[in-house]
Amino acid sequence: MNFSIILSIIYLFVGSYSGAKDEGVRVYTFDTETAETTYLCGATGISNPGFLCLSPDGRHIYSVGEDANEVTATANSLEFNPRKGTLKLTSSQLAHGGAPSNIALSPNGRLVVTANYYSGSITSFQVKRGGRLGSPNVYKFTGSSVHPERQTHPYMHGVYYTPDGKRLWCTDLGTDQIRAFTLDSHGTPQIDPEHQSDHFTKALLGPRHLCFSPDRPLAYLLGEISGEVCTLDYSDPDHVRVLQAVLCDSLGAGGSADIHMSPDGRFVYASHRLKGDGLSILRVKEDGTLTKIGYQPTAAYPRNFAITPDGRYLLVASRDEDVIQIFSRHILTGLLTDTGKRIPMNNPSCLKFFVPKAKKRCR
Repeated sequence: MNFSIILSIIYLFVGSYSGAKDEGVRVYTFDTETAETTYLCGATGISNPGFLCLSPDGRHIYSVGEDANEVTATANSLEFNPRKGTLKLTSSQLAHGGAPSNIALSPNGRLVVTANYYSGSITSFQVKRGGRLGSPNVYKFTGSSVHPERQTHPYMHGVYYTPDGKRLWCTDLGTDQIRAFTLDSHGTPQIDPEHQSDHFTKALLGPRHLCFSPDRPLAYLLGEISGEVCTLDYSDPDHVRVLQAVLCDSLGAGGSADIHMSPDGRFVYASHRLKGDGLSILRVKEDGTLTKIGYQPTAAYPRNFAITPDGRYLLVASRDEDVIQIFSRHILTGLLTDTGKRIPMNNPSCLKFFVPKAKKRCR
């Protein structure tokens, strides 16, 4: 008996800036053969679900509630049922920090952390039964850097677990630092301020988002203010080194947004807003450093983007034009081509793909 594995249909989760009464989180199916999308379901109940992360099985989604006021800003859990095609809000906790702009789930699925931009803090939540969030623990930071308006105090923008799950990195736009914590990866990860180390990156960089190399102790950090992409060496986790800084925002807009690596680890992409909106395309050299090879214009305000797991497409959430653009991606050159296909949605801001477990078809 012959079997074929069906892998072409994957799920696309979208977060947006919207009111709690709106369907701010949506799920679509995406066909990796045709680049066609179909709306599946959505959920209400969250104010400004601007950023999402997913559990490894795709059943639990965690979302920020990115209100600027820390009295109403939240972290939330949702449950996705692919069989029924439903998405529902299951828990909501105050983040106790203004504008939680990023959220991350530990590799073992036991700890959720938000980066609270305006408050210069992070908040952790233990994951309870059914993916629900436990009570919050808040960690605040101090310091400043060079920019007289944008770096007067900490502005926490990103939270990332290192690939081995042993450390949590927090990008601080306001102090040009990475705040790093060593975690206990055997049980429920705990954030311990006594095991914190701060790593200065580059003055006026404005660290925003980063991505890790899949096979080397390297990370690629995007600076919102300077528009540079820095290659970081963390082979010695106690001394993170900046190996290079590649200028990508040549217009000096100060609005660089998101960064991701292609699944094969050969290319890095970075989005830029405010002037000349688009994506920088960088090739990874043999030593792991980067060289810029191209630029792809996009619609207005490409705040976030995602690459399909097979590497064939790159989707861009262009917030200010209320559209998700679909680009095809050349596997060998890394260059992008606009397919002309669009997903209309009000204020899209975050895209996450999930590949369902393969099904076998009998022939």
